[in-house]
Amino acid sequence: MDSSRKPTPPRAGMSPKSAMELTGTGYGRSMAHSFTLIGVPIDSAGTAGGTELAPAALRDLGLGAIADSDRGDLQVRIRAGGRDPITGVVGLDDVCATTMGIRSAVSDTLSRGEVPFLIGGCCAMVPGALAGVRDSGGRASLVHLDGHLDLYDEVSSPLGEAADMPVTIALGRGPARWIDAAGGPSVQSSDTWIIGYRDREQSELDGSLMPEDLNPPVNTLSTEEVRRLGAAQTGQRAARALESPAPWMWVHLDLDIVDPTLFFANDAPVLDGLDWEQVTDLLRPLCSSPALAGFSLGCYNPEKDREEHNGHRIVEMFRAALSP
Repeated sequence: MDSSRKPTPPRAGMSPKSAMELTGTGYGRSMAHSFTLIGVPIDSAGTAGGTELAPAALRDLGLGAIADSDRGDLQVRIRAGGRDPITGVVGLDDVCATTMGIRSAVSDTLSRGEVPFLIGGCCAMVPGALAGVRDSGGRASLVHLDGHLDLYDEVSSPLGEAADMPVTIALGRGPARWIDAAGGPSVQSSDTWIIGYRDREQSELDGSLMPEDLNPPVNTLSTEEVRRLGAAQTGQRAARALESPAPWMWVHLDLDIVDPTLFFANDAPVLDGLDWEQVTDLLRPLCSSPALAGFSLGCYNPEKDREEHNGHRIVEMFRAALSP
């Protein structure tokens, strides 16, 4: 990386937007060219394979071209023979260790003035990522782009997988051990946007926490609402809403936001999703926001993409979303 382009690392408590104003380099849009990749090879099903293969597969397909540096993979895995007898969470010890590892890596990357880009893996990454932002001295916000609400807890989750409950944990609900591993809550409900979900009815039937159960409620926009507003306008609306109250914005993209007829390499398909172009349009204003602190990507299972069609499409999507 050309050192003349590298921004001054933000001081503790300084937002990306403030760092941009201080350095004149743009700690938001131009930092899209200064991502630091960090692989998080986990699959919350607790078995080998699946989404834990995604970091290596996506690097091989060229995702590393969006970044200036690559820290390699964190030494994390989730392994379990079933649900924890006390909490009901699959592989809770490994989930907590993963959260602490991500928390440390994100905080360290931000302290260097770089933007972490986590390649998962599954969305169990999110609590650790937000905790790392909080530890860096910023008030974190979350834009959670996902086909699911992800507001289950250890009781309501049908399978007990950590990927069912990342937003719940970040809000300080759910298994105490996992919340403790994240250092407590890392985001407020008013600073949380869940966009692109399509599982509300099933979540209600399962007894999941609902967005309106929080006070204030979590901000939500379903897939239908995204289509009505327009994908680009949706991204702009979320970015504008979060830049002022919570200057550190974390964006998580769970690829099951894409319709399963287009993105078939996932383990939790929900019908009637967005198409690739709509997700690209949704990403552009979020990735260009001066508040962007980091990004995480999850839900790609290379074992279901033997001809790599979905993998190539993921890489193409990010190249388009991050292009000037």
